[in-house]
Amino acid sequence: MIENKQDILELLEQTQAVLKGHFELSSGNHSNQYFQCAKLLQYPKYAELAAKMLAEKFNKDSIDAVVGPALGGVIIGYEVGKAMDKKSIFTERKDGAMTLRRGFELEPGERVIIIEDVITTAKSAIETTKALESLGAKVVGYGCIVDRSCGNTYLDIKSLTQMEPVIYSPDNCPLCRQGSSPEKPGSRFKTL
Repeated sequence: MIENKQDILELLEQTQAVLKGHFELSSGNHSNQYFQCAKLLQYPKYAELAAKMLAEKFNKDSIDAVVGPALGGVIIGYEVGKAMDKKSIFTERKDGAMTLRRGFELEPGERVIIIEDVITTAKSAIETTKALESLGAKVVGYGCIVDRSCGNTYLDIKSLTQMEPVIYSPDNCPLCRQGSSPEKPGSRFKTL
C-alpha cells in the first residue's frame, strides 16, 4: 500500500520508472535523471492507486473535468477522472500547439484540473491552460505524480512526491562536455 512519499519513490524504483544517465527532457534541457512514469502506469493496480491518492488532493465538487496533456498525462488523467467520477479528456500537439482534438469539448465555465505524470518546467501544463482558457474553461488546479518544478512555476501543483532535479541547459551541460549524448526516453521506441 502506498501511504507516503517514500512509498511512491520505492514503487517508482521497483517498476523501473526512475532512470539514471544523460537525458534530454521535453523542455529541451538535459538531466542526469528521468522519470518514465509509464513504467509505473503500465500496471493498472498502481495507476489506480496513484490516481486515487492524487484525486484525494482535490475537492471533486469544484471540478467538472480532468484534462491530461498527451502523452504523459493521458493515463494518469484518465485514472484521476475515474477516481473522481468526472469526464476525462486530453490535449495533444497539433502543428506544435496544445489543443483539444478527437471531438473533445469543454463548455465555457467548466472547471478543470490538469493532471500530468511529471512536471518539471510546467511547459505542457501552461500550454494546456492557455488552450483550455481560450475555450472559456476555467483551470482550477494542477496535479502530478512527480513534481520536479521546485516551486519554479507560478502554478500551485499538488503531487504525490517532489524531487529536486539536476537540470542543465544544452549549451552548458557537463554530461555533453564529457562526450555523452543525451537519450530521449519519452520518444524512444522498441522495435518488435
